[in-house]
Amino acid sequence: MSVKPSFRVAILGATGMVGQWLVHLLDHHPWFRVVALTGSDRSVGRPYGEACRWLLGAPMPEWAAQMIVRPTEPELDAEIVISALPSEIAREVEPRFAAAGYLVASNASAYRMAEDVPLVMPDVNFDHIGLIARQRATRNWSGTLLTNPNCTTTAAVLPLKALMPYGVRRVHLVSLQALSGAGYPGVPSLEIVDNILPYIPGEEEKLEREPRKLLGRFVDGAVEEAGLVISAQTNRVPTLDGHLVCISVELEEAISPEETMRAMRGYRPPEEVADLPSAVAQPIVVRTEPDRPQPRLDRMAGDGMSVVVGRVQRCPVFTLKFVALTHNTIRGAAGAALFNAEAALRWMGKV
Repeated sequence: MSVKPSFRVAILGATGMVGQWLVHLLDHHPWFRVVALTGSDRSVGRPYGEACRWLLGAPMPEWAAQMIVRPTEPELDAEIVISALPSEIAREVEPRFAAAGYLVASNASAYRMAEDVPLVMPDVNFDHIGLIARQRATRNWSGTLLTNPNCTTTAAVLPLKALMPYGVRRVHLVSLQALSGAGYPGVPSLEIVDNILPYIPGEEEKLEREPRKLLGRFVDGAVEEAGLVISAQTNRVPTLDGHLVCISVELEEAISPEETMRAMRGYRPPEEVADLPSAVAQPIVVRTEPDRPQPRLDRMAGDGMSVVVGRVQRCPVFTLKFVALTHNTIRGAAGAALFNAEAALRWMGKV
């Protein structure tokens, strides 16, 4: 478009960790202008700067600090809502916004696996946004609800997408997930300092299901899930940001580590989304050093929107093994929902 589009955006659940990242990422966004921030009953009616315990290193934008927190009700003067709500609240609230005509880009898990709700990473399965047509017809609403995947799923799916032409059969993955993934106040220090927690409720089930939908085919208005089998084990570790995933993959075609790295380096987003504000030219960054990726050194690759892959090797059990890293609160959460909102507008022909 010759003139920059302008859309009014509300952030639902703006005082939490993901909500704060959305405030930060939307500051000076070229298309979006934040017109409303919502929060819980204890925050409503207070200035955001007073209601929010700001946890990011970057300063809170002045416009956000002065904005009065609103109730999370579909009475907002916005076209788009980006939801950082907890799943139990999102399950009840988000459909009401979609029924009221809003475009809802959700970070919550509540509707990810619903048959008529797109589960989207725009640089992986942009065409799945086509489920919107079925959703509107089925639910008889004028708005839209689409979701992004679990933050750890993101780290696995992008490199697996690059390997799909070689026939992905089976995947085993082990995650080392950062503290910020648990939100604030998160995990008590006495549980995580000098420790690793080998269980995160609900995470393994998400990692075993979501990639099959994301990597599936959109056919005749529905998603046919990919046939791969996934086994996942999840762990909480004492890093602040950046989920690291150790992945072993069995392929139909036994390609070499060198071919694997070329395929990942060469992977590019679909043409439809390549110029969106949140898109990165290189979704997968490949490192060849023996000790990379590392959360502290690599999580901000692509401004936090790239997945970083390293330690690509032959696997004595499967075909290949490698390590993947994602910034869980940017690419895995706030940035993912923002990217989805942009992609939905592209699919609708509004940008």
